[in-house]
Amino acid sequence: MTVLAAGGVSLEFELRQAGAAVMAAHGTPLPEEVLDSIRRTGVALKGPVTTPVGTGFRSVNVTLRTELGLYASLRPARSLPGAPCLYSDVDLVIVRENTEDLYTGRERMVDADTAESVKVITRSASERIARFAFDYARAHGRRSVTAVHKANIMKLSDGLFLQSVRAVAAEYPDVHFQDRIVDNMCLQLVRRPQDYDVLVLPNLYGDIVSDLAAGLVGGLGLAPGANIGEGAAVFEAVHGSAPDIAGKDEVNPAAFLLSGAMMLDYLSEPRAARSVERAVADVIVEGRHTTPDVGGTAGTQEMARAVARRVEELS
Repeated sequence: MTVLAAGGVSLEFELRQAGAAVMAAHGTPLPEEVLDSIRRTGVALKGPVTTPVGTGFRSVNVTLRTELGLYASLRPARSLPGAPCLYSDVDLVIVRENTEDLYTGRERMVDADTAESVKVITRSASERIARFAFDYARAHGRRSVTAVHKANIMKLSDGLFLQSVRAVAAEYPDVHFQDRIVDNMCLQLVRRPQDYDVLVLPNLYGDIVSDLAAGLVGGLGLAPGANIGEGAAVFEAVHGSAPDIAGKDEVNPAAFLLSGAMMLDYLSEPRAARSVERAVADVIVEGRHTTPDVGGTAGTQEMARAVARRVEELS
């Protein structure tokens, strides 16, 4: 909040709590007041939350995406100067379908020794996420969109996804289209990530490949993200919760701050967004106020304060 305020944009935050810590008070990790707040404001900046294990409650993240119709997960992976990157010139955008595939949670025990999980792929959701990817590519001057799938094996489900993306691609002749089988895509990203631009994937592959992409540019501590629907958007770091180090002032705040920059873009504040992005990069390059994962000795708050000071200078 301090960093975003330093950019000169007037933001009024409505604080709401979710996750395992609110179970005792609310009887659920996702109180209705959280959903009501996001529905009313249309936008949220969300920290990592822990879903209680073994309680029967669905993932808070999955429930948020389902209840709010956040069908598109947008996860950029870009090399930052000074970060411990494997490559210095990666600039990928992962577009992940957020509402179906194996993440619908349709599972059952067939018998005592056999579990079954249902993979759901629909034409409507596949075309919708494809159109989001191509619209994003066109709006941001991106050169290509790559559909990632396993249609060689899952010929009906992934086959439908690929067929749907191809149909949408025909509507965007100005954007180059190609497709890759997911295992080959992982190989190609490790060998030559510079060859790829926007990737569009079903839910499960999108989850896995976005973490792989984060690894190429310095880790999850540098990976921002957004979940976007027709009437709402939730911005959050790609990394999950880490209850064992919560409150210890150890976590790299860059991923969360960069997610805040994505939120500023969504709120039509591109100048402030660029200031935050530049400030994060400058602090990492300087190296005096960074957390250990990017080569420094600072804590979360010290790094955030350094970024805020740089945002003020840039603004």
